[in-house]
Amino acid sequence: MGDQGMVTVASAWGVGATIDRLQAAATEADLLVFARIDHAGNAARAGFELRPTELLIFGNPRGGTPLMRDRQTSGIDLPVKALAWEDADGKVWLTYNEARWLADRHGLGAGSESAVEAIETGLARLVRHATEPAVQ
Repeated sequence: MGDQGMVTVASAWGVGATIDRLQAAATEADLLVFARIDHAGNAARAGFELRPTELLIFGNPRGGTPLMRDRQTSGIDLPVKALAWEDADGKVWLTYNEARWLADRHGLGAGSESAVEAIETGLARLVRHATEPAVQ
């Protein structure tokens, strides 16, 4: 497992571009994008400073519903989320929850294993697309 169930990957792109790329990849994979939240923009409107930070919430009922049918409490962690953020040195990162962590957290049974694997594999593919440099 990653850091307390989270995976953090360096991005070759800025925060906005990372989320743009993730959103495009999710849409291309026929996933629903439920929300995009600009935490830094919201902080600024409230009179606070925050380095660039954006959250994308996305998924597909075909992937999440089996988990919620197993344990409805998994709905607190679904749909999946990914957070792009800039650290104090200007480096951009993309962080998301590991699907295995979600399964462990909610005590999901063997019947959810294929859905957990699909989420894990799909997330890894989307994150690679969002964070890796463009191929020339």
